[in-house]
Amino acid sequence: MVAVTAQSTVQPSVRSRVSARVAGIAESATLAVDARAKALKAAGRPVIGFGAGEPDFPTPQAIVDAAVAACADPANHRYTPAGGLPALREAIAAKTLRDSGYEVSPSQVLVTNGGKQAVYETFAALLDPGDELLLPAPYWTTYPEAARLAGGVPVEVFAGPERGYKVDVEQLEAARTPRTKALLFNSPSNPTGAVYSPEEVRAIGRWALEHGVWVVTDEIYEHLVYDGVRAASMPVEVPELADTCVVLNGVAKTYAMTGWRVGWLVGPADVVKGVANLQSHLSSNVANVSQRAAVQALTGDLEAVARMREAFDRRRRTMVSMLDAIEGVRCPLPQGAFYAYPDVTALIGRSLRGQEITSSAKLAEIVLAQAEVALVPGEAFGPSGYLRLSYALADEDLVTGVERVQRLLAEVD
Repeated sequence: MVAVTAQSTVQPSVRSRVSARVAGIAESATLAVDARAKALKAAGRPVIGFGAGEPDFPTPQAIVDAAVAACADPANHRYTPAGGLPALREAIAAKTLRDSGYEVSPSQVLVTNGGKQAVYETFAALLDPGDELLLPAPYWTTYPEAARLAGGVPVEVFAGPERGYKVDVEQLEAARTPRTKALLFNSPSNPTGAVYSPEEVRAIGRWALEHGVWVVTDEIYEHLVYDGVRAASMPVEVPELADTCVVLNGVAKTYAMTGWRVGWLVGPADVVKGVANLQSHLSSNVANVSQRAAVQALTGDLEAVARMREAFDRRRRTMVSMLDAIEGVRCPLPQGAFYAYPDVTALIGRSLRGQEITSSAKLAEIVLAQAEVALVPGEAFGPSGYLRLSYALADEDLVTGVERVQRLLAEVD
């Protein structure tokens, strides 16, 4: 007689519909806040949003005119080299020398679909699974997610307002391990507006060179500096680092071209070749019309940029003075970009209109609901206890929005 065994009642595990790699990505907090503000405004709410990291100015007319002309040229209706139009790569090389003093060849340049693609592709080219990326915090929300997608491990190195939101060599050395492959460096900084001095840049660059640590330096806010400070470029301050340094940049912030989606990276030839191979499969060439517009931006004058910077400077001072007037809020004066990053740790644990302020995320939630002002909480950029406010919006809206926050926070118990 043949024995009959009962079938197992254990069901195979349900396979996730989304890969673990993608499921682990956090939504861009800055874009989420901006989308929420726009949705509320569309519903008729008088919301003022401080979340968007983009200039409120139109793209300069000469750039738009170049794009219009490019639309009519059949050469722009076809595929072009994945690494970028030769004319744009040449313009980027010339602009890099003009603006930062860094001499590179067009073959060291690769054009990407915005700065985010440059970030991701650089990490994909440099990081193997388990490699550690030193990430000074507060940091732009995309950096850690792009590193994780590449298999890397972000290691946060926090510097608070007492340090001017700038890390130093001692902190970096304390965080370095045998798995450390690269350092992400961003000056002028998003989200804090901090700008490292040339001396600070040199010290960090020499430390990286000594320990064989790659540097990925994001210089997209290079033209948005105030108070006579200079945005120093890492491979210029430490020329010996050039073979282990990748520079990221783009037209978005300087020329009010966030929607045109043109960024780039500059680096050693083997890295650029590797990224070009990746991009040939990922997205092929950047839209040709946008590339032609970028050529005009980089080869034209900087008069429009100077006018925008003047407006940002005025708004910067207004916003910081108004935020500093709020009890429990401390806001260092940023020297670059177009963000203020106030410290609200003194408000954590207190109450506002019957709600406990348990974190900066909770505070931002209360401010949106009670004052109809959209802010980005510090949790998006690192530790809780901070807020990011963009001053890239109209002067009147800026004052009205901060006044609403002032009135609400005056009620904190």
